[in-house]
Amino acid sequence: MPVRPVALAWSGGKDSSLALAALRADPAVEVVALVTTITQDFDRISMHGVRRSVLHAQVAALGLPLIEATIPAASSNLVYEQSLGAALAEVRSQHSGVRQLAFGDLFLADVRAYRERVLPPLGWEPLFPLWERDTAVLAREFVAAGYRAVLTCVDTMQLGAEFAGREFDAELLAELPPSVDPCGERGEFHTCVYAGPIFRHPLAIRAGARVRRDDRFEYCDVTLEDIGASAA
Repeated sequence: MPVRPVALAWSGGKDSSLALAALRADPAVEVVALVTTITQDFDRISMHGVRRSVLHAQVAALGLPLIEATIPAASSNLVYEQSLGAALAEVRSQHSGVRQLAFGDLFLADVRAYRERVLPPLGWEPLFPLWERDTAVLAREFVAAGYRAVLTCVDTMQLGAEFAGREFDAELLAELPPSVDPCGERGEFHTCVYAGPIFRHPLAIRAGARVRRDDRFEYCDVTLEDIGASAA
């Protein structure tokens, strides 16, 4: 059976991690590259607020090449689409046969429709390996499989700011309000994954300072531990 090359939209969070695991479990698919959107003003993964240095450590532990799509803060859809198009062109220059870009989307129909509208004119087809999976089950499976993640962004209109910086674990899932999706699919929170079956080794990270942006989003800064300093 011929293997189909696929690129993955990588956010550094749990949904893209589970999407990568699902793709790697499919013998007909080979993930050949990761594509990540970076907000250049902050030098961080867009929405998730994760430092580029942590992203690069993730990618090294995954053993996959990374292509970055850079956008300004408060970017318009048009600017985002132009940056994404340039990044996908770079992916194809390195892997001429790739035609699909996978996403970790779960159930938001408007988000899926947007991707299905934007990608075909660029010569790409969106792929949704986790689509309509039960998010409560998926969240529990993520924890049970040995993944480790920290909440790096919380929408305080939907969830308490005190959840920022917490581990995504069984205790947190039990404390989420009923209105909050267990995977944060409606934007209630975003995560940074630092360990799990898809990684060659776990990342040593530290959850640090918190900051509120736009009077709404509570971010927790995540940095890499200085292993040498710790050992000393």
